[in-house]
Amino acid sequence: MASSSSPKPKSPLQTVPPIIFPVVAFILLLSSLGTVFSLPTVSDSGHRSPENQTFQPQIELQKLKRVRAYLRKINKPAVKTIQSPDGDVIDCVLSHLQPAFDHPQLKGQKPLEPPERPKSNTSTDATTEVFQLWTNSGELCPEGTVPIRRTTEKDVLRANSVQKFGRKLRRGVRRDTMSSDHEHAVAFVNGQQYYGAKASINVWAPRVSDQYEFSLSQLWVISGSFGNDLNTIEAGWQVSPALYGDYYPRFFTYWTTDAYQATGCYNLLCSGFVQTNNKIAIGAAISPRSSYNGRQFDIGIMVWKDPKHGHWWLQFGSGLLVGYWPNLLFSHLRSHASMVQFGGEIVNTRSVGYHTSTQMGSGSFADDGFGKASYFRNLQVVDWDNNLLPMSNLHLQADHPNCYDIKAARNNVWGDYFYYGGPGRNPRCP
Repeated sequence: MASSSSPKPKSPLQTVPPIIFPVVAFILLLSSLGTVFSLPTVSDSGHRSPENQTFQPQIELQKLKRVRAYLRKINKPAVKTIQSPDGDVIDCVLSHLQPAFDHPQLKGQKPLEPPERPKSNTSTDATTEVFQLWTNSGELCPEGTVPIRRTTEKDVLRANSVQKFGRKLRRGVRRDTMSSDHEHAVAFVNGQQYYGAKASINVWAPRVSDQYEFSLSQLWVISGSFGNDLNTIEAGWQVSPALYGDYYPRFFTYWTTDAYQATGCYNLLCSGFVQTNNKIAIGAAISPRSSYNGRQFDIGIMVWKDPKHGHWWLQFGSGLLVGYWPNLLFSHLRSHASMVQFGGEIVNTRSVGYHTSTQMGSGSFADDGFGKASYFRNLQVVDWDNNLLPMSNLHLQADHPNCYDIKAARNNVWGDYFYYGGPGRNPRCP
């Protein structure tokens, strides 16, 4: 659910059983997929390989078999199916059959009851509920089920491999200013023990100029070093044509416990996150979105550690509990976070030899202010006693400030907030 913000002064996102096809049918199948296989692929380093590679039917058949095996595993039987106007298919899956419970340590379990929510001494401004596109028809998933965006063959084939589908490359958190093709404009706090974070995030549909790039706005809950033991929990919105096949802003989640190597994934594309809500589909498109000099919309995101059981819960909108990450998934985050980060991230592949024109946020720089630049507002962290607190000692970092920047302030309505983003390539960002 998103909220509409009134203008304020500029300021201080059936499985088919295996069949042995006759030779003719197999040839037709390969022919129909030929355009997919002829697309450039992405190497492990994130770079595209040549388009004119020799087509090898046996290799592609094995690839297709792996894709279909993965789809049989990840797409669970649905008690109801809803067609979204953006082309998504939403499956209503019985809660105890969702992908999380494929995890060996979660097998046979059922979703937990709601936890105690963090306490706050501040009131939030009035909000207007908005929705995801798949709910346009008025249909919802029945109680006892969870809505899951169905993954298709095309979704997986856009990735380099089944193993890499739904995963970030190993550069998902800001480390230094020049280390990679991931660029950030973020605000962060560190140096203490954190048990959660909350913010309202302005929703836009930024231009993404290359199929293998993305633009996202999110919060990170982080623990461990920035080596192989990095633990993160992430939630926000993203535009990712490689992952979803379109350019809609979509609500997403992510987690990793080994710096994006072998663990974790986006949304529900692996076992881990346990969904408890029948109204929100993780990975589904958000509607409506903000417009330049027009009406502004934002989504509330809160992640916090349940004091009783120690799991990390996710809240969306003005109070909808989406689900939780079981603490057994993590190492460092089993106890607490050591850093909380808010802001934007893009991928710059330099696919045409110069900086990308992929936008961050709205595509406008921070100085443009309300209605033009994207914002995060009401930034808060959760302390050891499950209290929501204002930010203390907030740091700002823009890796490439001539391409994307950030400026923070505080007032009585928005609390701690910042504007951020930019257009990417411009005369000062060649």
